[in-house]
Amino acid sequence: MIDVESFQASFDGEPGYLDWAAFGPLSPGVRSEVHADAELLGTGRRAGIELVGEHILEARELAAELIGATADSVVLQPSTTYGLMHALFGLAGGLMLSRADFPSLTVTAARAADALGSMDLHWLDPTDGFVTPELVRESLTDDTTAVAVSLVDSRTGFRADLPALRDVIGDRMLVVDAIQGFGVVDADYTAADVVCANGYKWLRAGRGTGFSWFSERALERIHPVLSGWAGTEEGLPMDAVPPPAPSAQAFSVTAPDALAVARLATGLREVRDVGVARIEREVLARAQDVMFFADRYGVPILTPREPEHHAGIVTLAPPAHDTGPLAASLANHGISVTVRGGQIRVSPHVGTGADTLRLFGDALASFASARAW
Repeated sequence: MIDVESFQASFDGEPGYLDWAAFGPLSPGVRSEVHADAELLGTGRRAGIELVGEHILEARELAAELIGATADSVVLQPSTTYGLMHALFGLAGGLMLSRADFPSLTVTAARAADALGSMDLHWLDPTDGFVTPELVRESLTDDTTAVAVSLVDSRTGFRADLPALRDVIGDRMLVVDAIQGFGVVDADYTAADVVCANGYKWLRAGRGTGFSWFSERALERIHPVLSGWAGTEEGLPMDAVPPPAPSAQAFSVTAPDALAVARLATGLREVRDVGVARIEREVLARAQDVMFFADRYGVPILTPREPEHHAGIVTLAPPAHDTGPLAASLANHGISVTVRGGQIRVSPHVGTGADTLRLFGDALASFASARAW
């Protein structure tokens, strides 16, 4: 274990970055690892190539440890969406999900239903965008065989209650897009059946660092439709076509990018060494700071206030005529956020310091002053 202060010190970017839900600038450890591994791959020596390749098992083991599972139930993916494609294309029956969810779920589900004809989509239309256990309970039918949800909603910051959803749906499949919470939310992932995430946001590992976890029930019920040669137990099958592996490895297409896997392993190790629960406490504290300034200057907040219902995303929902001026004030003060659909998404991390929060407060003060005038 390492202390939170050392972890905070590893955030070495310039003040003003509040857009971790969009992209996580690479940590110093990740940058060092990829440089070292690139040098090894540049030698052409088999020993160096094999040494870099050892990160594949390491990354699977670290992801499994954070999930509370075993390495053979974790498979590496290029992205969250790739993992969700493996899961949703392999389902049959009725799939329930929200129309308001991120396209990694909605578009993938629609493509799977159209392509295979084995799945019917049961759309939820939550008025506030929150997929709650109560909403799911009211909407379940006998035909529902699976529910797909984001652990943390990218637009509202709402955090799904996975154990409560499990209680509601019984033994139906629960597929979770965890990219907006993995590494900063101390969730009970084993309440789900499939968990897909990526390391390019909160893990600070860059793109190409996706992974998926499949429960025993998922391995029994989800068909590995998109399984490629790497999804067998034969290593490199020649002169024969073996069946998919019985483990999560079945849900892979080809060999992973060794440099991307090295970045993922480093990002996962950094989070593991601090502890997700400790990171979560720090992130929630920063989110509360963001909410404090928004309240102080009269900017409405869409994100739920209760700590158990949100994570690192705080979504501001000013009146339509205020969105542009507020976004401009933030940009003029050097604050990086995501502006989309009339809303402003602010996402701090553990390393968000007092200097960044001061800039954020100054930006809101300047906006409020101009609005009052």
